[in-house]
Amino acid sequence: MTLEEAIAKIKPLDHNAMEIAQKRWDSIAKPLHSLGKLETLLIQIAGITGNAEVDLSRRGLIAMCADNGVVEEGVTQTGQEVTAIVAENFLKYDTSVGVMCKQNHAEIFPVDMGMVTDTKVRTDHKIAYGTQNMTKGPAMTREQAVKGLEAGIDMVRELNDKGYRILATGEMGIGNTTTSSAVASVLLKQPVEEMTGRGAGLTSEGLVRKINAIKKAIALNEPDPEDAIDVLAKVGGLDIAGLAGVFLGGALYRIPVVVDGFISSVAALCAARMVPLAKEYMICSHVSKEPAGKCLLDALGLSPFLTCDMSLGEGSGAVAAMPLLDMGLAVYHRMATFETVKIKQYEVLS
Repeated sequence: MTLEEAIAKIKPLDHNAMEIAQKRWDSIAKPLHSLGKLETLLIQIAGITGNAEVDLSRRGLIAMCADNGVVEEGVTQTGQEVTAIVAENFLKYDTSVGVMCKQNHAEIFPVDMGMVTDTKVRTDHKIAYGTQNMTKGPAMTREQAVKGLEAGIDMVRELNDKGYRILATGEMGIGNTTTSSAVASVLLKQPVEEMTGRGAGLTSEGLVRKINAIKKAIALNEPDPEDAIDVLAKVGGLDIAGLAGVFLGGALYRIPVVVDGFISSVAALCAARMVPLAKEYMICSHVSKEPAGKCLLDALGLSPFLTCDMSLGEGSGAVAAMPLLDMGLAVYHRMATFETVKIKQYEVLS
């Protein structure tokens, strides 16, 4: 399915299913609305899926992996070889988020969108062997950015067909906080300095190099802030493009997609700029410690489940939110109602 075809098929949430879910919550023998986001998010998921019998039993983490040519500018603490190592470790669940996935009964699906080397990670969606150095020209072509978006949409189709009911978003790509900061700066029309952090532990000198590289890339490529695909192509990365496609795919195939941290939020914003309705299909896990974390969520109109000062990436925040959804779901499905315990039901008072 082409990007244009996918976008044309995205529809609003099912408000009938949401009303049924709301009535279910209101019937449960507890004070009205007292579980806050545990209630509102499950109502949202009912609207996403079109079914008030919410089922989150099968969950997957899509981890988009890609390398970024801008690492040539000394904007990272480690080399690109780390991308391939961590990507392969996803397959063995031998990363931080891998351990978290095992704890939360989630499966990891790493995808090679554009690593500089081939690994054991699937390569059927691979678009390039890394992007170009954006300080010397566009990171990729517009056609490559579109292919990245379409790959993300196709991953959602594949997992939806296999019965997965909720998807988390993760990534791996040395240098991707640099590309994400660039995309955030352009789309939010904010100064680079305010959108850029230390990533995986840069020194103060390294942070200056990172900021200067982003400024140079934006000045050289002149990405159009009103065209998210143009921004992705010129100063973004293939991992971000893939994740943006996952958010669009969630809206297309009516499956909730959990936003992770900074990089995932940038991808979510790209998707929302292309299709505003896509925001309704996003579940926000946490607010990243990166400087632009809160700004991105504000722009998306999303409120985080967690505030844990996390900045690991990989999908760790998205997976960390799943036990809370499970607890909310347990109350939703198993708790006694006012009728069964013979207590007068609470009423909404003005």
